Amino acid sequence: MPDVIVFDLYGVIARNQTEEARRRLVELAGVPEKGFWEAYWACRPPYDAGQDAAGYWAAVAARLGVRLADVPALVRADVASWSVVDEEMVEVVCELADEGRTLGLLSNIVEDLVPVWESGHGRWLARFAALTFSCRIGVAKPDPRAYEICAARMGVEPSRVLFIDDNAANVAAAREAGMAAELFTSAAQVRALAAAR
Repeated sequence: MPDVIVFDLYGVIARNQTEEARRRLVELAGVPEKGFWEAYWACRPPYDAGQDAAGYWAAVAARLGVRLADVPALVRADVASWSVVDEEMVEVVCELADEGRTLGLLSNIVEDLVPVWESGHGRWLARFAALTFSCRIGVAKPDPRAYEICAARMGVEPSRVLFIDDNAANVAAAREAGMAAELFTSAAQVRALAAAR
């Protein structure tokens, strides 16, 4: 039986936004912080599923009831805020690949970020048997179709996948889709989970 482990990207292998990056986005938007983040996240699912950046930021502006003065700067700052890797987790990925594990990636990610990761991190991304990006499949976690597409790309039934994500809703949805799934806490946890399989 193949040993298949599928990882989320953000909050697992890549770092989430820093407070500094978050402040920069709010400053560029020129709106109150609370309202900005409510609109930012409420409008995000279509962006994750393939909507272009202009459409996303237009939706954010409409929800806020404002005109955003510098959308290109917001796009650049947003992309930069999601472009930092966790080097320890990259080490874990490479270790598991060297052990012969079959690895996959299932990430909610916007199209603007894909080339950043492919150009800057191709060395370790090549260790994955399949990269399943929400913007490229038109559906985002926790939609069950995302897990089904990922498993199909890995060439296995969902029941043969261990899925690791930092979002409890995504973990629950993976389990509903038939995968074994664990809420990410640390690189040490991932090593222990892999050793137990």
